[in-house]
Amino acid sequence: MKHALPMALNGRFAAQQAAHGRRFAAAEAFWRKGLAQADALDWAAAEHSFARAVELAPRDVLFWINLANAQRKRGEFRTATESARRAFELDRANLLACKLYATCLSQQHRYEDALAVYAALDPATPRDHEYHVEYGEALYQLNRYLDAVPQFIAAFTCKPDYLPAHARLANTLARMGMHEEAAECYRTVAVLAPDDAQALGNIVHQTQYACRWDRLAEDEQRLHDVIERGVSWQTPPFAYLAMDSTARQQLLCATTSARWEFQGIAPLPGAHHAPRAEGERVRVGYLSSDFHHHATAMLMVDVLEQHDRARFDVHLYSYSLQDNSALRQRVIDASEHFIEVGELSNRDVAERIRADGIDILVDLKGFTRGTRMHILGHRPAPIQVEYLGYPGTTGTPFIDYVIGDPVVTPLSMADCYSEKIAQLPNTYQPNDRRRPLPDATPRAALGLPDEALVLCCFNANYKISPQVFERWCAILRAVPDSVLWLYEANVQASRNLLREAQAHGVDPARLVFAPFVAQQRHIARLRNADLFLDTLPYNAHTTASDALWAGVPLVTCAGGTFASRVAASLLRAADMGELVTTSLDDYQALAIALASDRPRLAALRARLEAGRMTVPLFDSTAFARDLEALFARMAERRRLGLAPDHLPA
Repeated sequence: MKHALPMALNGRFAAQQAAHGRRFAAAEAFWRKGLAQADALDWAAAEHSFARAVELAPRDVLFWINLANAQRKRGEFRTATESARRAFELDRANLLACKLYATCLSQQHRYEDALAVYAALDPATPRDHEYHVEYGEALYQLNRYLDAVPQFIAAFTCKPDYLPAHARLANTLARMGMHEEAAECYRTVAVLAPDDAQALGNIVHQTQYACRWDRLAEDEQRLHDVIERGVSWQTPPFAYLAMDSTARQQLLCATTSARWEFQGIAPLPGAHHAPRAEGERVRVGYLSSDFHHHATAMLMVDVLEQHDRARFDVHLYSYSLQDNSALRQRVIDASEHFIEVGELSNRDVAERIRADGIDILVDLKGFTRGTRMHILGHRPAPIQVEYLGYPGTTGTPFIDYVIGDPVVTPLSMADCYSEKIAQLPNTYQPNDRRRPLPDATPRAALGLPDEALVLCCFNANYKISPQVFERWCAILRAVPDSVLWLYEANVQASRNLLREAQAHGVDPARLVFAPFVAQQRHIARLRNADLFLDTLPYNAHTTASDALWAGVPLVTCAGGTFASRVAASLLRAADMGELVTTSLDDYQALAIALASDRPRLAALRARLEAGRMTVPLFDSTAFARDLEALFARMAERRRLGLAPDHLPA
């Protein structure tokens, strides 16, 4: 009798073990079925199968990993995060679970949380190249560049030919102002992948930032060849705007990149809401990461304040830096609805926009740093518009309109845009006429000679092309009492420009460099300039408006692309159209003529000063009405059941 109880327990244990074995066998069968469905890219079916597997075997790490991956593939980031968390908590030494959990968090822009996951991996677990790259990327996204660098180096130490490690190290060096070093890292990528247009474009862009032009023509030609042959899976649309490219080449570049970047993004299910009835308020949503102390906010804030709330219900969807600036507060106060979406996934933001019943969604980023155009790929709004942040076409099928004007986006160039062109009557660029106009800073405090004629260009250094700099040197030689005042974005560019000036027969001492300062101080110092010299093929944009607001005449050369015609648009709206040229020869001749005729320059300045509050360029109230008229025309076409079409001024 003394053995009866243990024998009963043993029998029960054996039965439990057998039942457990049957459950695990069933779980494994579901898991294998899910693997086959995943191979067929049927992620919905795979998710269902993996979910059945974890129900039957909830302590199996691999089943949770596969479930999380299927959910992530479907864009279900919150549920994927929870599944990945379960996997990692079951086994803190599991590298795959760690990487997947952190990736799910990063895809929701929860980078601090992702870092905590990477750090929680068992110290004894060997790290691989993917771990180090994704860890470094999370640090990069938090602007912790010095911390990110060792992670990328560790990644290609693990796998020397791992392209993302070299590319992301290059990205990080670029953000640190080490542009020549970044270009060399991109050259490594180009050696490993000769047809990688992204790498080739970044080589060009970084050497432009450093004003290092000795291989520029050769590098640009390699990029053109790859884009024209269509062999690259991704291209650099923004960088391409500053290169010697045509509008048609820019369309090809953007279309190729968009095809890769937005593949697999599906529109939200269900139909859009019905069109607004005539007289009902139109709901406009603006989407941006720049609703803080940023050029976009500086340009837009007065227009946002001027919106007619009786006709338009304005929503701002922000994933911006919360810098507590006065400008950010003005933007918040200017909108009826300010919605923070920085920690939501792209799909979640799209669902929020759809739920808010937005009629017209305006993306203010395009292919610029911090973009989240993926949100528009989900088609949350019935009318989707690209505006202001990106001066070119996006090449996407899900953006209906690009807002421009008759100068930057003439209808004769419509075949170079994937969007329909919507033209504002004067200029596409808004302005804030409520911003201060401080007195000029004394020249001595800026390192400027008191009696010299001050030629200036405060454009970013990457916009300075060797062809334009050669013309600047010719102007300096023709006007001996002049100096050239430039924005100093990085020491590499300054060093190289001084060397180029010497090579062109100009005393380097005649170049004066100005550091970054806050906007009001910049306007105060800018008032000391006598003439602003524009760049080509990427014009002054916000910097041109700054110069005209400060009363500084500007000479431009209009090219054949949006980015190369912006200053011409602004001058036209400032009633200064005579300062627009169409060839570099005419540009040089006009600049020399003006620089040699101080009374004529003084007269131009007086015209700018007198017209500051009356010219269309700075009439933000009229601008808001014109923009609203465009929105109303878009909404009316939808109400009548008409497809988007060009909307001429």
